[in-house]
Amino acid sequence: MSTAVVHSLWTTAADPISKIGAPKIEYAQLAPTLIVVGAAVVGILVEAFVPRRSRYHAQLFVSVVALVAAFAAVVALAADGYGTTKAHIAAMGAIAVDGPALFLQGTILLSALVGLFTFAERRLDPETHGNRVDSFAAQAASVPGSDSEKAAVKAGFTTTEVFPLLLFAVAGMLVFPAANDLLTLFIALEVFSLPLYLLCALARRKRLLSQEAAVKYFLLGSFASAFTLFGIALLYGYAGSVSYATIAQVVDGTVTNVSPALADTMGNDVLLLIGAAMIVMGLLFKVGAVPFHMWTPDVYQGAPTPVTGFMAAATKVAAFGALLRILYVVLPGLRWDWRPVMWGVAVVTMLGGAIVAITQTDIKRLLAYSSIAHAGFILAGVIATTPDGVSSVLFYLAAYSFVTIGAFAVVTLVRDAGGEATHLSKWAGLGRRSPLVAAVFAVFLLAFAGIPLTSGFAGKFAVFKAAAEGGAAPLVVVGVISSAIAAFFYIRVIVLMFFSEPRPEGPTVAVPSPLTMTTIGVGVAVTLVLGVAPQYFLDLASQAGVFVR
Repeated sequence: MSTAVVHSLWTTAADPISKIGAPKIEYAQLAPTLIVVGAAVVGILVEAFVPRRSRYHAQLFVSVVALVAAFAAVVALAADGYGTTKAHIAAMGAIAVDGPALFLQGTILLSALVGLFTFAERRLDPETHGNRVDSFAAQAASVPGSDSEKAAVKAGFTTTEVFPLLLFAVAGMLVFPAANDLLTLFIALEVFSLPLYLLCALARRKRLLSQEAAVKYFLLGSFASAFTLFGIALLYGYAGSVSYATIAQVVDGTVTNVSPALADTMGNDVLLLIGAAMIVMGLLFKVGAVPFHMWTPDVYQGAPTPVTGFMAAATKVAAFGALLRILYVVLPGLRWDWRPVMWGVAVVTMLGGAIVAITQTDIKRLLAYSSIAHAGFILAGVIATTPDGVSSVLFYLAAYSFVTIGAFAVVTLVRDAGGEATHLSKWAGLGRRSPLVAAVFAVFLLAFAGIPLTSGFAGKFAVFKAAAEGGAAPLVVVGVISSAIAAFFYIRVIVLMFFSEPRPEGPTVAVPSPLTMTTIGVGVAVTLVLGVAPQYFLDLASQAGVFVR
């Protein structure tokens, strides 16, 4: 009897199944991300089932096809009007399909494709035991200097897992600037951070330095992720939602249906201010802004140079995209609170990066501090809080990413017996030994310095103009002073290359395969085209500069 009663309770109390709605996912609009994730999974299967000697070519093919197809999907969506008139929120409110998202996704995919060619480069190191080798460890799991490592090198092993890792990182980066709720933002952050922690540890030469860089990046990145997560929890406690639009309404006070519980927390500005500060702190860490920049020089120096180039370009694009969306879509009602703080961060980032870079003796550390200074310049555009501010940041990110990957690709070419010769003293007289390589590197350095007729000048001009019109003129003055300080150490490297005597025991310049030549060629072409004729791309960025709510 009792069992029958219990049974009837179970069957009558449950809701009819028809009430559970299936999620509505717009697969076509999420195609760029889905293609990259699918290819990354295929890459893992290639590692499992394809014979070792064929893996490199299979992985390279899968990765190139995926990135090209994903970029084509972004272009198709933009051409279909999803960047302007059809911009909307997809995937049950989790992803925004709008101009900034598509522009940044296109930039990330192109820079990943160009960076991928440096990953695949196999002609720079001398052949070992008759096998061509790349920049990555023969066997990542073996202890540096151990017998198992020597056996792996002798057998000609290569770490082809770097290709799926790159694709997973790209997939996370594609979602990060397009996320439209805080949980999606956090998941995307982890999806692109974890592969980067691994990639940093995989250098073939100087493995201990590489592993040290990865551990530093992992520990500091974990702290930053924890801050972000705690901030998300506090904002959820404040607004009762993780959705960007709902939080923005609660912050503005325009929310309509207020429950008694929400009414209690809405009055508590401490939750809002600390939560917002923690999330922004996590994003500033990824961007490499002072005072969250400590990881940048060590990680850039220790990671394999192809990874450094990819990470320096693509991570900045993704993180600035997410930062823009948080500040412009979620927290416009807090503008008077966050603008003064961002002013301070931008000033110390510009000056700190430029001044400390002067003292550097390692070319990779110098480029790392340069990237910190550039984060400050981009923040000037973020502070503008105008549509021009958004479009200037988008343009700057596109210009900066190609210069960065090109510059690090050149760094991989200058080598001595110990691998890459990154100490500045070894670059002396490079212009006489190899005029072409030195001239190309000089072009990239001039672009970093913001000299006219390079993409760097067009980018800085756009950002400073937006900042001045947005009422941040003193910030522009600081930016110009920082640019002048930064120009000093860029010009110093050019003088060192062209006007110093080459050392007899100096490094040689390796002749790369067409892969690295393509990377450097694309970098130079973009730098000059965006410098000489930037208007089309500035217009493109301004069309793409409107966030969907």
